[in-house]
Amino acid sequence: MTTASPSFAALYVRLACVPLIWGGTFIAGRVVSAHLPPATAAALRFVFAALALLAAVRLSRGWRAMGQLGWRQLGATAALGATGVLAYNLLFFQALGMLPAGRASVIVALNPVITLVFAAVVLGDRLSPRRWGGVAMALAGVWTVVTRGDLSQLAVAAGRGELAMFGAVCAWAVYTLVGRTMLREVPPLVATAWAAVWGVIFLVPVAWFERAQVRVADVTTGTLAGLVFLGVLGTAVAFVWYSEGVQRLGSDRAVVFNNLVPVFGVALGWGLLGEPVGLSALLGGVLAVAGVFVVNRAA
Repeated sequence: MTTASPSFAALYVRLACVPLIWGGTFIAGRVVSAHLPPATAAALRFVFAALALLAAVRLSRGWRAMGQLGWRQLGATAALGATGVLAYNLLFFQALGMLPAGRASVIVALNPVITLVFAAVVLGDRLSPRRWGGVAMALAGVWTVVTRGDLSQLAVAAGRGELAMFGAVCAWAVYTLVGRTMLREVPPLVATAWAAVWGVIFLVPVAWFERAQVRVADVTTGTLAGLVFLGVLGTAVAFVWYSEGVQRLGSDRAVVFNNLVPVFGVALGWGLLGEPVGLSALLGGVLAVAGVFVVNRAA
């Protein structure tokens, strides 16, 4: 955009990098979920994330702001931790233990649509008939991917993995809408750091019950690399950049960049993991992304 100021140009570049990073999280998550149970994987991810975020807060001289939040603001950051960290990641790792990375990433294409539907139902945002048409198109696209082209088989084809990934999408929609409200008062880095801290607090007790399923031999170099990628890039970097976008552009504009997550997820799954890409996945993915585009372009 030629009319954008340098700061907004940088913001758009960062937002464009977020779906690439998040597309990579499906690959890393697939690797990690093959060795660790969901809560353990999520807790370790956010230990790395919280350490990176707290270091960033310290370096940015925002340490004082961490302790200046009121009780209402702390409650809001806890809600971010409960939705975007605890719920999303438990469902994310559970889904990737059962689904190919590319297939899971296409289901995530519903995120902007579900966010807007939740905003309409819960917050009273208005959706035009054209936007509702885009919602239907996006749902049809994901339906095509889930059923592998046989749309009559949704009830049979939608297994536990697909349902877990859809639950993760709903959790992220709530995270986005809570963030839309609180980021008017709290800097994105501080809000994300608190969300990560709350996430660790919530996840560690859950992970404790999985300790019998964890073996030291499962924590390989690849597993650690995946956790570092998920924690530092997939969380500490991408969450902050995404929150900056929500703060400065609004949730409806920032969330449109999530359109590219399935594109990168499918491409990386094919290129790095050798996952097959069928015609139904390609057609459904295009339809889902097109539907989200209509939703976000329509008045």
